[in-house]
Amino acid sequence: MADKARGRRLSAGLKFVLMVGVMSFFADFTYESSRAVIGPFLGLLGAGALAIAVVTGFGELLGYGLRVVSGRGADRTGRYWPITISGYVLQMSVVPLLALAGSWQVAALLVILERVGKAIRNPPRDAMLSHAAKQIGYGWGFGVHEALDQFGAMFGPLLIALVLASSRHDYRLAFAVLAVPAAIMLCLLGVARLVYPRPQDLEPSTAPVQAHGFPRRFWLYLAAAALVAAGFADFPVIAFHFQQAGAVSADLTPIFYAVAMAVSGAGSLLFGRLFDRFGIGLLIPLTVVAAAYAPLAFLGGFWPALIGMCLWGLGMGVHESIIPAAVAPMVPADRRASAYGLFTGVYGVAWFAGSAAIGALFSVSLTIVVLFSVVAQLAAVPLLILVRRRHEASDGTSSAPPRPAPG
Repeated sequence: MADKARGRRLSAGLKFVLMVGVMSFFADFTYESSRAVIGPFLGLLGAGALAIAVVTGFGELLGYGLRVVSGRGADRTGRYWPITISGYVLQMSVVPLLALAGSWQVAALLVILERVGKAIRNPPRDAMLSHAAKQIGYGWGFGVHEALDQFGAMFGPLLIALVLASSRHDYRLAFAVLAVPAAIMLCLLGVARLVYPRPQDLEPSTAPVQAHGFPRRFWLYLAAAALVAAGFADFPVIAFHFQQAGAVSADLTPIFYAVAMAVSGAGSLLFGRLFDRFGIGLLIPLTVVAAAYAPLAFLGGFWPALIGMCLWGLGMGVHESIIPAAVAPMVPADRRASAYGLFTGVYGVAWFAGSAAIGALFSVSLTIVVLFSVVAQLAAVPLLILVRRRHEASDGTSSAPPRPAPG
């Protein structure tokens, strides 16, 4: 009987992960498509470079900072689905509305609201996802979800590029087209809410890991992730360099981004599975390898830049999938939304600050830009080693998390 119950939880967990993954495919298809062209669109409406930088930067800051509030609110109220749904509805609604924006100020408000919507829905969604991922392995569960997420981020911008090319750069038509994947995503969201009203029931109740606060290894891991994030430049900064240096043409820049997203999705699957086998120590060599993106992307020509973008995408996939997978077993189940909100909030602010620093260093030297990026990421390695040792000490044997029981 116990084996049958475990098998049912395994099957239900996998189905929920796939359901949320398909939702994320259409969500990323929608909003990543808009983000790929929002800069030129704001410029077309009359916004200057400073205004575009402030709008997108402030949106990112809110998009990560508000996750702390969203995560705590979800844990305190237990209303994971309502908070998740409200965030998705806001995010999916404002993207197609960009087609109706009559001024850059209105478009800027919609861009910021899209980031707010993502901030609201991410922590409670990841907390619900963690309950299902426990059944199939945290790395594999979050890896599958992230792969579908990133494939949406790859195909969406390609569709928008096709629409713009065939409509003589009609941005309003491109944004209007995004109402279709947005509507599909919201329909899937409603189905998921009906079929899985309590995803927390997918994970058998266990005694909390810690009654109050988070363990020390959580904070060490948070510091390490913040350093890695600080060394990762935002894609618009990299794209700006491509144009200034003449390394990659404007027409091929979106293709480079799509390639990076494809590598990110594939990396999420591969390294999510390996995380379940080898544990958090896997992040140490992957962090070193991903740090090589900077000299290739910023100092190389066309082909080195392409390899650099592949490594950039690899780093994105690794950290977007392994971060939530590693955090889940560190904290009590009823505090995961708070942990995810805090973790991704700090991660995002560090990324924003690091990208701002990289942008400022452009006027100094590209070599200094590369040194800052590489040193920031490699500085995380000693902290990751400490996290691995503390994990081994808490388990008593190995740094790898427990393998899920066969169904």
